[in-house]
Amino acid sequence: MLLQRLSLCSRIPLDPRRHVCRLLTRPLTQAVQTRAHGSSFAHRGELRQAKRIVVKLGSAVVTRGDECGLALGRLASIVEQVAMLQNQGREMMIVTSGAVAFGKQRLRHEILLSQSVRQALHSGHNQLKDMVLVTNLDFYDDQKRQNLNSTLQELLRMNIVPIINTNDAVVPPPEPNSDLQGVNVISIKDNDSLAARLAVEMKADLLIALSDVEGLYNSPPGTDDAKLIDIFYPGDQQSITYGTKSRVGIGGMEAKVKAALWALQGGTSVVIANGTNPKVTGHVITDIVEGKKVGTFFSEIKPAGPSVEQQTEMARNAGRTLASLHPDQRSEIICHLADLLTERKEDILAANKTDMDLAVSAGHLPSAMIKRLSLSPAKLNSLAIGLRQIAVSAQDSVGRVLRRTRVAHHLELEQITVPIGVLLVIFEARPDCLPQVSALSIASGNALLLKGGKEASNTNRVLHQLTQEALSLHGVTQAVQLVSTREEVEDLCRLDKMIDLIIPRGSSQLVRDIQRAAKGIPVLGHSEGICHVYVDADASVDKVIKIVRDSKCDYPAACNAMETLLIHRDILRTPLFDQIIDMLRTERVKIHAGPRFASYLTFSPSEAKSLRTEYGDLECCMEVVDSMQEAVDHIHKYGSSHTDVIITECEETAEQFLQQLDSACVFWNASSRFADGYRFGLGAEVGISTARIHARGPVGLEGLLTTKWVLRGDGHTAADFSEHGNMKYLHENLPVRQSLAGQRDSN
Repeated sequence: MLLQRLSLCSRIPLDPRRHVCRLLTRPLTQAVQTRAHGSSFAHRGELRQAKRIVVKLGSAVVTRGDECGLALGRLASIVEQVAMLQNQGREMMIVTSGAVAFGKQRLRHEILLSQSVRQALHSGHNQLKDMVLVTNLDFYDDQKRQNLNSTLQELLRMNIVPIINTNDAVVPPPEPNSDLQGVNVISIKDNDSLAARLAVEMKADLLIALSDVEGLYNSPPGTDDAKLIDIFYPGDQQSITYGTKSRVGIGGMEAKVKAALWALQGGTSVVIANGTNPKVTGHVITDIVEGKKVGTFFSEIKPAGPSVEQQTEMARNAGRTLASLHPDQRSEIICHLADLLTERKEDILAANKTDMDLAVSAGHLPSAMIKRLSLSPAKLNSLAIGLRQIAVSAQDSVGRVLRRTRVAHHLELEQITVPIGVLLVIFEARPDCLPQVSALSIASGNALLLKGGKEASNTNRVLHQLTQEALSLHGVTQAVQLVSTREEVEDLCRLDKMIDLIIPRGSSQLVRDIQRAAKGIPVLGHSEGICHVYVDADASVDKVIKIVRDSKCDYPAACNAMETLLIHRDILRTPLFDQIIDMLRTERVKIHAGPRFASYLTFSPSEAKSLRTEYGDLECCMEVVDSMQEAVDHIHKYGSSHTDVIITECEETAEQFLQQLDSACVFWNASSRFADGYRFGLGAEVGISTARIHARGPVGLEGLLTTKWVLRGDGHTAADFSEHGNMKYLHENLPVRQSLAGQRDSN
């Protein structure tokens, strides 16, 4: 029973079916021994290791918003999460609100909740015969405290979730100045101090304090400048302005912070989070235990560098300055970065060798990822060439006038290009991605947040240092930030108020994970690169061999490499078919037969497990089709709308293929490997998008720009154009003779 007043003096069988413990409650002022189970966790990710957890439910969490009863649905959700963690082998305890919050709540509500806890735990592997719920701890003397400790330890051993509560109606006020007199002393004056004391006494690994706010803010929530604090460190109290107390509680945020810091000193990690938000209540506790960025995490270890939120803010501010630079200045920054790639190639390659050695010794990276991780002098030279192309494009990117309209006399409207804002680019073992994306962001005036794979951490660090050195030419060093903290990708995807566009560069699984995790932030990219090459009955032998070889074998790990080869039925058992097979065997390409292709062969290669597979290696699927139309239908069904190719000498067939196929890139008699920003003349690309809006195909500089409308008038109002007004709309299109806003002609 959730709030039954129980006693610790003895375990009295009040009912043959239920054991109940009564607790006599007094405020504690005596010292206890400092726990010896170890220090608190330094990072959120370590919370997964928490074995013993205390969950404190604030008054606003357990009561309805109208203060007319228990929030039964909310509490049931919390109970389910506690039961889930308990059934995982963790030891759970609950501290819940008392008489002030509940007033005259009827006991039948409590019985329902007690039953829901039992039912939730019964559904797990550990079966319980009964549940004992305890409330309002008495820490008056050593003997009673030892009794309490022993009782709770025994309950936990029996897989029982103790529910502890202070009796607000009878507990006397704390003695003046008795609160927080050091690590060993805390007076029990509210559920916050009770939860902290219980957590330290029971040597809990984690205390989760659920309230009606998202966590700790630097000023009262709801004020204009209030910001949620992700991680709070001892000594930061002076930077906090506390607001009013909860609508029903007696503690308030200040009491929570004091109790949290006391528990932290005692070796228990603490998270304060929202337990009333219906969008997160169903998973807030489990999210915290999984190390997700929820609420405010209290940590004793302050990192040397800025938080990711601070990095994003710095990038945004510097990005605005970057966007206001003259195009020549942005080009100069990019050219300087290109020079640094060749001038400092020894430093870059040395760092890359360290990453390669670590990756090879670890032995868990596939060969395709190892190849992406590797840099060479030739690769750096190619990067530098691409960056110089971007520098040229930067001359007329930001502020370009796309359209001019004379709305009325002395009322002129312009549509001009502007940066998107703050970009988050997440990439795996692709260090060459860092200078490419940085240059494109600089050229487009965007701030940039980079999150690279740990496999390339040394290379990324050197490349980022060179990028910031180039940015320092014009005082915008902070416009490109490298996230090197232990931030989870999912947590970064939740910064919807700070990040404007996410661009994933990596495996299809990475892209899918980011698309699922992104909350309110657009994601530009493609989840898979299942590219097809269709060999038509009228194909040229020489072109087929060249294009198929290049599409599959030039760079098998690339997203624009061929994964499925479609063969017209008439080509089977012809010399061309034999030449294709011989070439693939020579190149050591493993063939997986599609079901129809396998039916034509007596001894077929291994049958493809799926026709929708991105191999990313020297492997491909081969399937037979009856016509060009059947090839198009196959690609629409099994493809990923990335890049698809037809090889034929029949122009009519080719044009039908190009027109009907709904992919980002569609080629005739050309390798799929041409689907690349550099080959398209974009200088470099941030990725290839298969989305239907904004940008599609290889996304270069143009894809990182948006537009805004600028209207210049002379005291005009909408009323001037009403039926009683004296002005009429002209809507005359004007020529755009100058490329950049601010350099308009006088027309």
